Amino acid sequence: MDLDQLAALRTPEGSAALATAAGLAGGDPLAAASALRATGVPPALAAASLTQAELRHRAVGKFGPAAAGMFLTRAGLEQATRRVVADRRAARLYAAGVRTLADLGCGLGADALAAARAGIRVYGVEADPVTAAMAAANATAAGLAERFTVECGDATSFDVSRVDGVFCDPARRRAGTGRRIFDPRAYSPPWDFVTGLAERVPHTVVKVAPGLDHALIPTGAEAEWVSVDGDLVEAALWCGELAEVPRRATLHDSHGGRHQLTGSGAAEAPVGPPRRYLYDPDPAVVRAHLVAELADELDATLGDPSIAYLYADRPSRTPYARCLEITDVLPFSLKRLRALLRERRVGRVEILKRGSALTPEQLRRDLRLAGDAAASLVLTRVAGAPTVLIGRPVD
Repeated sequence: MDLDQLAALRTPEGSAALATAAGLAGGDPLAAASALRATGVPPALAAASLTQAELRHRAVGKFGPAAAGMFLTRAGLEQATRRVVADRRAARLYAAGVRTLADLGCGLGADALAAARAGIRVYGVEADPVTAAMAAANATAAGLAERFTVECGDATSFDVSRVDGVFCDPARRRAGTGRRIFDPRAYSPPWDFVTGLAERVPHTVVKVAPGLDHALIPTGAEAEWVSVDGDLVEAALWCGELAEVPRRATLHDSHGGRHQLTGSGAAEAPVGPPRRYLYDPDPAVVRAHLVAELADELDATLGDPSIAYLYADRPSRTPYARCLEITDVLPFSLKRLRALLRERRVGRVEILKRGSALTPEQLRRDLRLAGDAAASLVLTRVAGAPTVLIGRPVD
């Protein structure tokens, strides 16, 4: 995609091509291209339309119906914040008194649009000209062009004294290759600039990868990990006046529910032998180092100090973990496990693992399952020893 192609897509002819392409998305790409060109659409416009239609189709999971009118890139879509997460962040910023916001590295504008919907005036800065133009187009499509404007430029040169809040989502993919950047010090804008924003603007939020090393969290910042339907999607650093607690795990579900667990992130859960019920904490809880807080809530213990499975005597309803009833705890032995499952006519298993080098796909093949019963297998360590637990989900 380049600026000329984007401009062509925004003409009446481009809009018509996009509408036709939307009905062809998800099918055979060669057949779709041929069908679109057969309607008289030039090849270059047909290719651009089909690419946008496919990206919009994929974006529905993140943006809902609004995806149908957005302009997207593959890399931008992958890094863009899901709407439910962006809306919640915008609401928190608005509640904290933020009325003008700089979105430094605004990408396609997902977070900026959410802030604008919440009533915040947003100034977006984006280094890539095509992405900046797409963000502006997305603001127009959403009817928010008066609240969200975009300039193409260097985020580090923006005058933050103009705003009372800053949101920064540094690029975590290398330009040109699209490869992920795992070291925050290689982000763009640079990590030192990003973490230094909190000293200049009292309301600063930084979106980071969920694998962020806790050692890189700035002193005094609140670190939040976010999951959606059990899928860990991002982490954020709330700095300055926005910091409320040291660590937070926020869980969203597809029914509109939201749950938050908070704590120090430094507490340690007690350790003991496996008990009747096993809890598999949500990944946001694990990454936020809040397993000890959840253990206290469930009256549970760890089976191994380095493995985030919790064990309790009673089942408790909690949004922060999945619960299994354990029927067997065995030292791992493929031969013994295979014989036991064959004896119980288990033909279907789900395999969970933490602290095990075994590959679930290979284990499933090695077990040579046969039968009409189902079971859950948990591959883990207990007191340092390789262990397999057999159980079933608790509703």
